[in-house]
Amino acid sequence: MHKTVSRMTAEELRELIETSVERKLTELLADPDEGLRLRKSVRDRLLRQKKAVAKGERGEPLEKAARRLGLA
Repeated sequence: MHKTVSRMTAEELRELIETSVERKLTELLADPDEGLRLRKSVRDRLLRQKKAVAKGERGEPLEKAARRLGLA
């Protein structure tokens, strides 16, 4: 049976809103690539980049980026 909002109790309305918000957030924040395989070439490139960042060869410290962007 369907109710109109005017016939819902405050608790029923709260539950309806919570369910709707939770469903939409799950939809928006879900990983669209979940379950897909990463190509070996992409994985290798990401690993090289990660190592370069760890060695200080790539990337920029957060503080420096914030100053450059006028955020600090």
